[in-house]
Amino acid sequence: MSAAVCVLKTRCFLRQLLPGLPAAMHRSYSLDVSAPLLRTQGYVDGRWISAASVFPVLDPATGQEIARVSDCGPAEAKQAVDAAYKAFHSWKQYTAKERSVLLRKWFELMTLHKDELAQLITFECVTTSEYLYCSTFQINTLKCLFYEMRKPQEVFVKVYCNKHSSSSCCASLRVRVLLKMAADTVKKASMELGGHAPFIVFDSADLDKAVGGAMASKFRNSGQTCVCSNRFLVQSAVYDRFVEKLGRAMDAELRLGHGSEPDTTQGPLINARAAEKVLHQISDAVSRGAKVVKGGKRLDGSFMEPTLLADVTADMLCTKEETFGPLVPVIRFNTEEEALAIANATSVGLAGYFYSQDVSQIWRVAEALEVGMVGVNEGLVSTAEAAFGGVKESGLGREGSKYGVDEYLEVKYVCFGGLKP
Repeated sequence: MSAAVCVLKTRCFLRQLLPGLPAAMHRSYSLDVSAPLLRTQGYVDGRWISAASVFPVLDPATGQEIARVSDCGPAEAKQAVDAAYKAFHSWKQYTAKERSVLLRKWFELMTLHKDELAQLITFECVTTSEYLYCSTFQINTLKCLFYEMRKPQEVFVKVYCNKHSSSSCCASLRVRVLLKMAADTVKKASMELGGHAPFIVFDSADLDKAVGGAMASKFRNSGQTCVCSNRFLVQSAVYDRFVEKLGRAMDAELRLGHGSEPDTTQGPLINARAAEKVLHQISDAVSRGAKVVKGGKRLDGSFMEPTLLADVTADMLCTKEETFGPLVPVIRFNTEEEALAIANATSVGLAGYFYSQDVSQIWRVAEALEVGMVGVNEGLVSTAEAAFGGVKESGLGREGSKYGVDEYLEVKYVCFGGLKP
């Protein structure tokens, strides 16, 4: 078993100045990766495969092409499905120890090339483990031995394709994939979908810690993670101070630029359409009475200024849909019940955050928030040791912790009769 990162060694240059960006942006940037990582093909059945056409991968900071990757179609998708099905029947015979050796090798290779991988991710996008055991138990009244085993359901292949080709994979009886297309054949699916995370600041909160948590939760990867805080709810007594402190922190800590620059904290959004979405939410909020405290402008390319909005209300677009960008809309509330009503008024529930020093309130709110993960006085909750996942329309199943592997297993029950007690 092997894995590869599909990229092309290339050089990428800025062809024009980008007004409104730091001076560091007005220079050329080069992506230079060592030979073992140079791949633009799909990996199927132990070999690299090409397709009849390709699609470009762009640096979102400059718009320049950094690679052309094989655009696999229905034929390649079917080939990948057939190969995975064949491989699964041999792979499932491997012991936990044999599998762990291969996974460890994969981990060591990733660690060895971590700098190159970080560079690739920057240009493109700017666990505890335990073995699985069978359990055996006997029920004397039935004079039977009951045996439960956990069997694997998955192997891994890599196919680059567009949305039309993906339907070929989903339609196959041999693939566990997207929920809607998998429903007809009752395929098991683990889904990690969108979020619309509330970030609540109560009167008793340590405001400096709350601001620090807000910065960490909102602005990592320029606001482009599914667990980024999306709606900021602040109790009236501390509202003005929180907005003021957060604005100062944004001025002091955020630096817009290309990810190759060491002092950059905010890169571009993934594409121009993503930047337009953020700008549209800002315009909608302002038209309904919100005040722009910081930022608010879209710059060239897909750059968006980190933006702080005050006087936001629950009827604004930015409070109804996930932003996936560097926008902080701050809503004022008066009571705990009001905050929870706003926080839970959404069809998704991945992560939620709140700051309070009231122990009774902490337990009440942690239980009442309709999300799969809660950060209490903490803006970063993701860790390999904990179960990652949401409720409502944020998905099914969990990643990470001992529960994450259950998504890839089936429990099989065998009843042995005719045994002597």
